[in-house]
Amino acid sequence: MVNTEEFVRRLEKILKYYGLSASAFADKIAVQRSTISHLLTGRNKPSLEFVLKVVKSFPEVNLYWLLNGKGTFPAASKETDAPYPTKTLSSTEYPSNSKTIKKIIIFYEDGRFEAFNKNVEK
Repeated sequence: MVNTEEFVRRLEKILKYYGLSASAFADKIAVQRSTISHLLTGRNKPSLEFVLKVVKSFPEVNLYWLLNGKGTFPAASKETDAPYPTKTLSSTEYPSNSKTIKKIIIFYEDGRFEAFNKNVEK
């Protein structure tokens, strides 16, 4: 069983770590603001859905740490900072018969994007 008082302390630690207000945190994990308020005051206990939303939205939050205080926060990352594997090719590694890149588009989490077109010299 989850100790509600200790859970609230861990939840407050997450808010402080990310510099979020309770309202901003609720918006980030897509729950009603009253849900956070009720948890922080001890009125309600966390639901499984709530806990899973926190863990999904904040990868540094370890599930076992959040539920029972075992483990660490922020969780030690097993991956590199880059979410996708990257490799820089030297001119000797880049195959000469490969397709030519025409455009690269980068999509950001906030909905923005940037497009980079190949400069074509004529």
